[in-house]
Amino acid sequence: MTVDIDYVELLTQAKKASEFSYCPYSNFPVGACVLYESKKIYTGSNVENVSYGLTLCAERNAISTAIAQGEKTKIKAIAIYSPKQVDCLPCGACRQWISEFAADDNTKIILEDENKKPYVLSLKELFPYGFKFN
Repeated sequence: MTVDIDYVELLTQAKKASEFSYCPYSNFPVGACVLYESKKIYTGSNVENVSYGLTLCAERNAISTAIAQGEKTKIKAIAIYSPKQVDCLPCGACRQWISEFAADDNTKIILEDENKKPYVLSLKELFPYGFKFN
C-alpha cells in the first residue's frame, strides 16, 4: 500500500505532542508522531518517572496508543522532536520498538535539522542490525 508522507506535517504534530511531555526530572520534552499504512497518525510524548527506568519515551507512547486504539497496519514513518536538541534520535529501546512495528527497512524516521527542516533517515540507516526473531 502506498502512503504519501508529509514530513513537515508529521514534524508539526510531533512538536505539538512535545508540549504535553511530563519531564520534571530531565526537563527534556520529546514528542513523536507515527504514520501507519492505514494513513492514521498517532502522537505521544515522553512521560517520566522518578525511577528513570520506568520512563516512557514519546515514540513508545505513540506506538502503544496506536495499538491500544486497534491499529493493525504497519508504521510507514515516525517523526521525533525535542525543542532541546536538533536531530533528536530515538534511544535504542525505541529503535527496537519501531523495528518491531515497521512496514519494512525503508520506514522513514523524520527529525528536524538545524535549519528547522525535515531530516529523513530510513530504519535500515538508523538501525541496521535490529533484533529479529525468526
